[in-house]
Amino acid sequence: MKKIAVLIPCYNEASTIGKVVKDMKTVLPDADIYVYDNNSVDGTDKVAKKAGAIVRYERRQGKGNVIRSMFHQIDADCYVMVDGDDTYDVSNVTEMCNIVLDKNIDMVIGDRLSSTYFEENKKLLNGFGNRLVRFLINKIFKTNITDIMTGYRAFSKRFVKNFPISSPNFEIETEMTVHAIEKRFYIEQVPVMYHDRKAGSVSKLHPIKDGFKVLLTIFNLFKDYKPLLFFSLISVFFDLSFLVMFIPLLFEYFSTGLVPKFPTLIVSLVFLLIGILMFLIGIILDYIKNKTNFFYELLLNKDK
Repeated sequence: MKKIAVLIPCYNEASTIGKVVKDMKTVLPDADIYVYDNNSVDGTDKVAKKAGAIVRYERRQGKGNVIRSMFHQIDADCYVMVDGDDTYDVSNVTEMCNIVLDKNIDMVIGDRLSSTYFEENKKLLNGFGNRLVRFLINKIFKTNITDIMTGYRAFSKRFVKNFPISSPNFEIETEMTVHAIEKRFYIEQVPVMYHDRKAGSVSKLHPIKDGFKVLLTIFNLFKDYKPLLFFSLISVFFDLSFLVMFIPLLFEYFSTGLVPKFPTLIVSLVFLLIGILMFLIGIILDYIKNKTNFFYELLLNKDK
């Protein structure tokens, strides 16, 4: 039999974690249910143990840190990641696991945004943030992922053991989505039912602070995975600035034979040099990225 591991990162989810564990055990009776307690102070670990979960601890605060430890420490053929807040319906989890195990898909995304998310979640900032992140990722990386930030996913062992996690917090979902896109892992999406948090359950997500972190993560991923495009855009900005400053000086020189604004001339030439330098940096980093991808592919083939 193929081994399935359910991974539930938790921080102060005592009011809901028991139900999540029991629901998962009902639909996946042979799976190992892991709850990683991330410094909870409300007895989350005790409730999870009572419900039948394998409880472990991650002392470094942040969801990304928890997922990193889970991926490093747990061995399985299929991994299910789900939040402990009881907002995701477990009715799709068997289908998601079968897609990984039978179709050799590396990441199955539990798509909230195509089902009930906007009806259930009344927080306007959350909805706006999800739409903005989806728009940016799909435009930058030329893909069509419906739900970038969902915490409900299934993974293959190949993906889990070859995903270098750097994000420490809620940016982890964005990072793993972009990594899967850029490294050409097989991705499939499954619409899943979403329910708003129950009374007494409090979200740990801060829309403005964590939203800024996600946008910063997208910025860094854009730079790392698309360096030629990233630095070319910066180069175009400096080159256009050079033209805006230099062309009037050039016309004035042809008209009068004089260049009265030497400081402007000097600044414009500096901008031209910066633009050329940014373009060259983009070419060099793009070459390094392509070589890195080459060796990453060799590593994946070696692990098969």
